[in-house]
Amino acid sequence: MRLATGAEAIRGDLPASATAAVDVPLEAGDAEGTRIRRLSTIRLVRERLTAALAEVENERGGTPIVIGGDCGVAYAPVEHAAQTRRVALLWLDAHPDAESAESSPSGAYTGMVLRHLVDDGVLHGSSIVLAGVRDASAAEESFLAEAGVRVQDDPAGIAEALLATNADALHLHVDLDVLDPGAFDAAHSTVPFGWSVEQLLTTVREARSALPLVGASIAGFAPDDAPGADMSGDLATILRLIGALAKPA
Repeated sequence: MRLATGAEAIRGDLPASATAAVDVPLEAGDAEGTRIRRLSTIRLVRERLTAALAEVENERGGTPIVIGGDCGVAYAPVEHAAQTRRVALLWLDAHPDAESAESSPSGAYTGMVLRHLVDDGVLHGSSIVLAGVRDASAAEESFLAEAGVRVQDDPAGIAEALLATNADALHLHVDLDVLDPGAFDAAHSTVPFGWSVEQLLTTVREARSALPLVGASIAGFAPDDAPGADMSGDLATILRLIGALAKPA
């Protein structure tokens, strides 16, 4: 529910003419015999996102930015972009989100998205650049090495790493927990020793200088939903991020 509150708060600060809402079912969903919690709902949201992306592309053009929810929202726009372009994926996150259904301790899909993009054949691991990671399991580290995912510790090397993928377009995903909790305290899963807001914005600019942006996603805004809760500082950060992504190249 905090993620829903965050999505609605962001939407309230954006022009209605530039946004399209994707309904998320309130029901929990079913695992469908797997170890992925709420898989049926996750699949339904993905289908709705895919349809919305196609509609927005046909009616408005431009670069779609999917905003709100957890990192599961990134699958549909990455898949959408990869259908027509040779896409590099820059994944900015405190976690690699590379668990399998078997290795995940929680069964939460948000921790499996990157792994599924590779396992499902949407992207090759060598097309992915991962940065900002501070909390990875042994299973995730093993997968990243085997898949050839580039893990970039220094934001200054992002552009070079993206160019090394030999892609011709960029999808940029931001989980807001890439930021340090001192700079952004309403992330869904905070991890200390993260990036500053300026580091994040500089990284976005560097990435966009390397490859043309064809899609983006922002996830993990989960503010306190108590009446009177002050979201202003974190919302201002998100709006700056959206501006950096939406600004014409």
